[in-house]
Amino acid sequence: MSQIETTLKKAEDMLETARCGFEDLAATNKSRRIIGLRNLIVFGRTVTFVLQNLRSEMAEGEFDKWYAPKQEEMKKDAVMKHFVKLRNELEKQGNLPVSTSVQMNGFSFSDIDKYKKPPGTVGFFIGDQFGGSGFEVEMADGSKEKYYVDLPEDKVKVTQHFSNFPDHIENMTIEEASDYYLGKLSKLVAAARDYFIGSTTKKPLKRRAHLRVVK
Repeated sequence: MSQIETTLKKAEDMLETARCGFEDLAATNKSRRIIGLRNLIVFGRTVTFVLQNLRSEMAEGEFDKWYAPKQEEMKKDAVMKHFVKLRNELEKQGNLPVSTSVQMNGFSFSDIDKYKKPPGTVGFFIGDQFGGSGFEVEMADGSKEKYYVDLPEDKVKVTQHFSNFPDHIENMTIEEASDYYLGKLSKLVAAARDYFIGSTTKKPLKRRAHLRVVK
């Protein structure tokens, strides 16, 4: 396997890890939601870092000829630009600016009785920091744990957004923004493979120093 192929494979692996983060983000198990979002942001950003390693494998200026227009396009894309900002904030401050909103349509607390309460139930919550809802359960040691349940979406709609999104994209949910982000990264990686591998004969490789043996 050539070094170019190895680098592209690493970028694809990072992208797949980011996709796994999205699966956790969108999963029923809300306790993994923020973990999934963090992984999506971190490993998604790593995709572009890995791709830039191709620069050392190409003739001078060849990689930038391909990458510069795509980099400029990403800088102009509000969602892509914001995910870079999210990664920097996560790395430097360790937090994610997430807000939760709840819309209720005909749901009343009498509906809660339709769900089987776990032993030790002391309360019910809707739309926590993970975007989940369910019962609050008191454990034997006095601590409290959450038992998540699925509420009917036609009666209770819980959505989460990035609280510092630019105005013109502020209505995108975290899932919508993340799906858009991963879609753009997928196209970027596919384009890199097509350009550097699909048309290899047209792309000059960087000349490597070698020793000449004189007899």
